[in-house]
Amino acid sequence: MAKTVKMADIAKVMGVSTVTVSKALSNQKGVSEELRAKIKNKAAQMGYRSTSALSQERAKRSESYTIGAIVSDRFLDKYESFYWTLYQEVATVAVQRGCFTMLEVLQSEDESRMVMPKLLQEKKTQGLVIIGRLTKTYLDRLMEYADVPVFFLDFYDRNVQRDAIISNSYFGMYVMTNYLFDMGHKDIAFLGNVLSTDSVTDRYFGYVKSLYEHGVEVDKEWVIDDRDPSTGRSDGGFSIQLPQRMPTAFVCNSDVAAAMLVRALNEAGYKVPEDISVVGYDNYQPPGLCDIGITTYEADMREMAKRTVKNMIRKISGDHYKQGVYIVNGRVIYKDSVAQCKKPDEGQHSGK
Repeated sequence: MAKTVKMADIAKVMGVSTVTVSKALSNQKGVSEELRAKIKNKAAQMGYRSTSALSQERAKRSESYTIGAIVSDRFLDKYESFYWTLYQEVATVAVQRGCFTMLEVLQSEDESRMVMPKLLQEKKTQGLVIIGRLTKTYLDRLMEYADVPVFFLDFYDRNVQRDAIISNSYFGMYVMTNYLFDMGHKDIAFLGNVLSTDSVTDRYFGYVKSLYEHGVEVDKEWVIDDRDPSTGRSDGGFSIQLPQRMPTAFVCNSDVAAAMLVRALNEAGYKVPEDISVVGYDNYQPPGLCDIGITTYEADMREMAKRTVKNMIRKISGDHYKQGVYIVNGRVIYKDSVAQCKKPDEGQHSGK
C-alpha cells in the first residue's frame, strides 16, 4: 500500500513550514503567488490528496461493501440479546457509511463440528465482524479460513494479535464496585462465570481490584455462576443459586444477569434495594425481566459500532487505521437498585 503523502512531507521537500503549505493549498493569505504555485505543483507531483478528497474517495469505494457479522446462538437466549442490539447498531452505522451488513447466527453444533460460516463459504462479504467470543479451536480455524479482513467486537485475542473493539469492562466494574463501597457495603458478591468470556473475566478482575483496595478478600462462596458452565447459556432450565450466607450487595456482569438475580432474590423473600443492593453492566435491560431499574455501567454500543465500521472500511480499502485493541469507555447510569447499606444493628433480612 502506497504511503499517504502529508503536508509535512511537502513542507520538508520545499524547505518551508507545514503552516505555509496549508495556506498555499487552501488558497489562504500569507503566501506569495509564486510560492503558492510551486507548492501546489510539488504537491501534485508527490500525489498529495486533501483530507476531504480522501474522505470522498473512501465513501465512494465503500458504497458496494458488504460487511458480514456472526454471533454464536448461545448469546441469543430466550431474552432479547445485548449482542442482537449491538449488531443492529453496526448495521445502522454501516448504512450511514454506504455499506450493507449480513448477520449469520452460528449454531452450537456447527461450532463444535468446525463448520465454517456460510458468509465465508459463499464469499458474500468483503469483511467479517465476529460479535462475542467463540471457542478457541473454532476461532483459530476460522481465522485460518477467512480470506477477508476480520474485526472482533466485544472480545479480544489473548495474544493481542487481532483487531478488536471492546468496552472498558475492567474499569467499569471497578467503578461500580467502588460505588457500592461508597454506599457503605463491604460484603459484596460477584455474579458471572469468570472465564466464560473476556468481558466477564475483565469485569471480575475490576471487582477484585476494588475489593483488595478496600482491604477485603475475595470470598469464593460469593463468586456465583449466572449461566450453565457446560453450555454457556442462561436459559434451558438454569437458575441462579443464592449463597447460604448472603452479602449486602451483588456486582453482576450484565444487566440481564442482574435482572435474573433480582427475580431470584424476590422469590427468596428479599427486596431490592431495601435488603440487598444490585449493580449491573451494559445498561441493557430487556423489558419484563424485573420491575426495577438496574444501576449500571453503560457500554457505549453506538461508539463501539462506529469504531468497528470505520476501521473495517479502512481495512478493506487498504487505508491506514488504528490496529490492535481499541477500548471504548462508558459511564455510570444511576437507577433504583442500590441503597445505603444498613448498619449492623439494623439487622439483615433473612429471606424465606
